[in-house]
Amino acid sequence: MKNANIFIAGTLMLMMLSGCAAFLPSTIEVVPVPWKSFQEVQSAYGTVVRNQTTVLQLKQAGFDIYSTPNVRILSYIDIATNTQNIKFEDLSSGLALCIKARDNCLGYQIEPKVMVNERMGNFWLDIFNFKRKTKGTGWRFKALFLVIDDVVVDKFWSGDPNILEERETKNPLGPLQEAGAMVLRLIP
Repeated sequence: MKNANIFIAGTLMLMMLSGCAAFLPSTIEVVPVPWKSFQEVQSAYGTVVRNQTTVLQLKQAGFDIYSTPNVRILSYIDIATNTQNIKFEDLSSGLALCIKARDNCLGYQIEPKVMVNERMGNFWLDIFNFKRKTKGTGWRFKALFLVIDDVVVDKFWSGDPNILEERETKNPLGPLQEAGAMVLRLIP
């Protein structure tokens, strides 16, 4: 019985010293869209053809303007404001058409993304706020479609196919680090 207690105490001590990283929180941030990867959304974007693709075909490609979350609808004013540092003659033909069409042109900006953030490192250092390590991985795609009279006249994209972000925060005072900041806020 004594050996069993020593074994249990030793196992618990080993778990405490090893870090128990499995107990650290993690988050997954996903904008629900039909694509599972950067390559899939880029491929869908590639099916959209300037001056041919209709809004219905845009929807069939997965870019559903009214049901996909986080689609931003831009007026020609929004579009013109973002191009004010470019000479009108230097604009792409679709962009120039959109600005000329005024209220008949709308921009649809969609930004699907997947981000997974997980805390890493020693559980005890993290939970008591001495040292926190976070690793974020994922992808982000941004597409802008300019539409006049239900037809895509121009399209643009940008994105991050492979996001890797690592952050480490050290607080030498651990849980007292935040308490000091709170005390300073209370002082007039």
